[in-house]
Order: sequence, then C-alpha cells, then structure tokens
Amino acid sequence: MASKRSYGDGCGIARAMDLVGERWALLVVRELVLGPKRFTALHAGLPGVSPNVLAQRLRELEAAGVLRRRALGPPAGARVYELTEWGQELEPLLVGLGRWGGRTPEPTADPYRSADSLLLWLRSRYDPAADVTRLAVVLAVRVGDDRFAVAVRDGRLTVERGVPAAPDATLTGDLPVLTDILQGRRSIAEAAQNGELAAGGDVAAVDRLVDVLITSRPATAQAPVPA
Repeated sequence: MASKRSYGDGCGIARAMDLVGERWALLVVRELVLGPKRFTALHAGLPGVSPNVLAQRLRELEAAGVLRRRALGPPAGARVYELTEWGQELEPLLVGLGRWGGRTPEPTADPYRSADSLLLWLRSRYDPAADVTRLAVVLAVRVGDDRFAVAVRDGRLTVERGVPAAPDATLTGDLPVLTDILQGRRSIAEAAQNGELAAGGDVAAVDRLVDVLITSRPATAQAPVPA
C-alpha cells in the first residue's frame, strides 16, 4: 500500500491538509459533526464514495486522532464512528467554509446529498443581526431515519442529532422537500397540503426562521475581473 502523501511543510495549514485534505475526508468529518454514525449511515450521506474508499478515509482519520470507533451497548451491539474532542474543533471551521462556499460566484443546481449537510447549512446561514425579533424556538426535524433538534435562542442557532424533549414545532419530510422549505422556495402550507410534509406545532415560528435565513443570505462573491 502506498504511503499517505504529505506536503512536507511545517505550516499548520499544510499539516491540517495532510490530515483532512484527501478527497472525501472533510465530508466524512461533516457527516459526524452532529453526532456518531454507523458505517452504513455514513455511506448513505456520501453516496458518491465507494465503500472501500470510505473505509480507507475512516482508517486514516482514526489513525490521525480525528475520529474514533465506539461499540454501542446492548441491544444494538453495533459500532459507530464519532469525532474525538480534537476532531470536534473542526466544526466552526466547517461552518465557516460552508458560509464561504455558499458565496461562490457560480451557483450550482447540485442537490444536498445528506440531511447533515442541510442542517449544517442552517448553522452557516443564520445571522443573529438578521434576527431582529430574537426568535426563541425549538424544532424537531425528521428526514427519513435522521432526527435533529434545532434550537434558536439568544441570537444563536444550534443543531444536534436527536429528538428535543419539548419542541415548539415539528417538520417531517424528505431531503429535497425540507431543503426547499428551509431555503424559502416553497411554503410549509403547500408542501403539507400536497402530502409531502408533516408539520405540527408553532409552524409560524418556522416561517419566521425561514425569513431570517433568507434575510441572512450573504451577497454572492463577485467573479474576478479579467486583466
């Protein structure tokens, strides 16, 4: 097996790229930021990577101390992958990278491939300066087998994997529909009427959050002017 490539540069940026710069590596980290996942769930969120390449990236990230394997207790008896404390420090960098990438001068029609990527988009898009009414809401979001708790309070939006204890509103739907809802391209009422979305609780609070996200949308970066 060939040895892992290195930039051979003592700069911290180059050393970070030695660890997470291989193709798919940083997206593996993205899939684990919100909580542990089994191999099959990781692969479902990264459908473009082969199982062999995914296994290799997991081994490399584990060897580097970015993630670890953990056995679930009974009755599950399965293994999950989770970020180490050091690996979790990549979260604000990923959110910042997502915010920067969202301002690319050339828009894309590529869909979101995983629920985690959409929920992290909320983190990168939310701007407390646009939240003039200071929302205070807890949402339970379900996408297939994935469940998330989204909380907005005190000018901060957080996302965790799991079910909140007392959500103010609930949203259940597939990834394309929830993407359209949260990015303001479709209304909750329309999707619910068509049977594509199940919504409950304080749906108006979700609409207000979507308004904030739309207002928070950063200006698209300008393409460089040719010399």
